[in-house]
Amino acid sequence: MRIIKVNLLIILLATLFVSCHNRTNKNSTSLTGWSSKDKANAGFSESQRYKGQETPPGMVLIEGGTFTMGHVQDDVMFDWNTTPVDMQVRSFYLDETEVTNSEYLFYLEWLEKIFPKSEEQNKHIYTSALPDTLVWRHTLGANELLTENYLRHPSYADYPVVGVSWLQASEYCKWRSDRVSEKTLIDKGILNNVYEMDSLELNGKNYFNTDTYLANPTLLFEGDSSVYKKGLPVARKKGESRPSRDKFSGRHVKISDGILSPSFRLPSEAEWEYAAKAYVENREYNNIRGRKKYAWSGKYTRNKGRRFKGDQVANFKQGRGDYSGPAGWSSDGGDITMAIRSYDPNAYGLYDMSGNVAEWVADVYRPIIDTDANDFNYFRGNVFNKKMIDAEGKVVVVDYNTIEFDTLANGKIMPKDLPGSIKFIPITKDDAYMRNNYEKSYNIDARDGDLASTKLYEKDEDELESKPRMYNSPITPKNVGESGLIKKEYDEEYRSTLISDDSRVYKGGSWRDREYWLDPAQRRHLPQYMATSFIGFRCATDKLGPMTHNKRKRTTEKIK
Repeated sequence: MRIIKVNLLIILLATLFVSCHNRTNKNSTSLTGWSSKDKANAGFSESQRYKGQETPPGMVLIEGGTFTMGHVQDDVMFDWNTTPVDMQVRSFYLDETEVTNSEYLFYLEWLEKIFPKSEEQNKHIYTSALPDTLVWRHTLGANELLTENYLRHPSYADYPVVGVSWLQASEYCKWRSDRVSEKTLIDKGILNNVYEMDSLELNGKNYFNTDTYLANPTLLFEGDSSVYKKGLPVARKKGESRPSRDKFSGRHVKISDGILSPSFRLPSEAEWEYAAKAYVENREYNNIRGRKKYAWSGKYTRNKGRRFKGDQVANFKQGRGDYSGPAGWSSDGGDITMAIRSYDPNAYGLYDMSGNVAEWVADVYRPIIDTDANDFNYFRGNVFNKKMIDAEGKVVVVDYNTIEFDTLANGKIMPKDLPGSIKFIPITKDDAYMRNNYEKSYNIDARDGDLASTKLYEKDEDELESKPRMYNSPITPKNVGESGLIKKEYDEEYRSTLISDDSRVYKGGSWRDREYWLDPAQRRHLPQYMATSFIGFRCATDKLGPMTHNKRKRTTEKIK
């Protein structure tokens, strides 16, 4: 018995030794043997305990996969606009609901606070973000009260914002990226709440911008270090005195820390359609069983449940002159838009992917999705840029002296970049030299409208006075005066199409659309500077790392 106890003790000690040895090795880099502590003491970046990407507020994870993009039902219009193609989509995050009036009003209030519209230099910044409330007007309709109340009245606070163009929606996504990063740094104790600091005046120079912070934190707030707290902890060397509590003594956040969320953006057309169809509920092992016509399961638009049997499961136009059904039995509950979450979500937890409002997506419109060119995370609209560097080798930050404005085809003026943000410029041919994945900055018309897709494909763009046009769409007027105003006149040339590089896709049916448009595969387009009473938007962002948060065994492993 005694010998057995001694043997057990020896085995236990050996196990402890091996586990301690393995734990020590686990904390070291296998290729060099340097532990995190060794690297920190030598002044190198130490490894952070990254626990994975956190789900951004108001979003759900859409696990990527393969699906059939386009029409899977009869094409009654015979326009061959949504021919089915097989597509792979990467995992991403998407807003549960459309952006509401209350959320967009926060954006407007922030702009008015940072860029007061009373100052002459800011007059176009605030107004460029205002939704077009006149989209509710109709020459033969009594809708004037909607033009005055829909955006700002609390009765419509939780209704999706409309009257927002594609350009305005994209700018909101940029702004949201900065506010989420700003709040993250405040919660982590790295950045003081600048909105509560009496010593700091928030204006066009003093506000948080993510790109500027990552490039050089001292470029923000005119170099005022009091806006920062201690920062991320840095290991002190032997004999080094402990820094004071109210002094920045650590380091700033970097991308490698995994603290800041990726930038927000509009979802691509492939992402939006994939999320709306939610084929995950039709999955049986590694196959998809059946076809889906709508965002919900089944081929009908009416509720089958006992309590709400016969009611519509989405907000859309029932028929001519019928937007809601008879009084006392409103079949969908709304004559125009409705508050978010009024209906059940789809299998991914997304609300109103069919009905309520149609939604902007990021893609430039073309009649055909070219999967021969790319069947992985398809997107048309890439313009590759880079940070602008001055003669001293420093990144250029936009100020009131260098801000540029863009005059749109409808006469409205928008800033290209806000003061305080980093200036980005298109990449050059030298930047793309000897690359096999792209050749230039502007790729919106690639394989469908660029020089290579015309009969002059052998020519170089620099050799031609003007590039041939594949689509006979209106051109933005060039006669812009010093004030930024254009001579407003209509194009008298006969037009056979409205397709251009400014045409952006919008998806999903709306409160004023018939049932046909509720199919997530349907696609329509409008110029990116136009707005309507039935188009809203929601934001997306990328999922970094593994496709899903759930740790699952490989399906190919045999069960023992």
